Amino acid sequence: MTLTLALMTDEELTTLLGPLQRSYAEELTRHRGIPAAAALDRAVTQTRDLLPAGAATEDVLLRVARVDGVQVGWIWVTLPGAAGASDAPAGSGRAWIHNIEVHPEHRGRGYARRMIQLIEAELAGLGVTELGLNVFGSNTVAIGLYESLGFQVAAQQMTKQLAAGAPEPPSSLG
Repeated sequence: MTLTLALMTDEELTTLLGPLQRSYAEELTRHRGIPAAAALDRAVTQTRDLLPAGAATEDVLLRVARVDGVQVGWIWVTLPGAAGASDAPAGSGRAWIHNIEVHPEHRGRGYARRMIQLIEAELAGLGVTELGLNVFGSNTVAIGLYESLGFQVAAQQMTKQLAAGAPEPPSSLG
């Protein structure tokens, strides 16, 4: 069985965006404490802003992964310099993975690894020299995959949930 990446159609994108937006909103609520409705609004707004022309958005690679004609997942990458490219510094030459997903019934077969390898080859053919991504800290399976593919931590955000109405700490230092 050979995994291939193919150009995504607008119909495929429409089918995939709803679940992506809901999943991202759930992660924003869980990890950043954003209320559910606000998180979903943010997810919908961000995807709309990043994909103004849908699957035909310039400087965006949207690919579906197929094995024997069956869609097993998808990947969304923004090329360097693209409008709205999230965390890639201007002029960095860095492409950005916005999403990679293997559908639940196809997980555990190495498909995400292969999708990244294929998109890296496509990007190299376009002269792209660096690839970045964000991953939630609790996604240890993805972190392990990315590290095994040579990704390195470039920045780290940390948060702490605070209890409302918690007492003030003691005034002494010691």
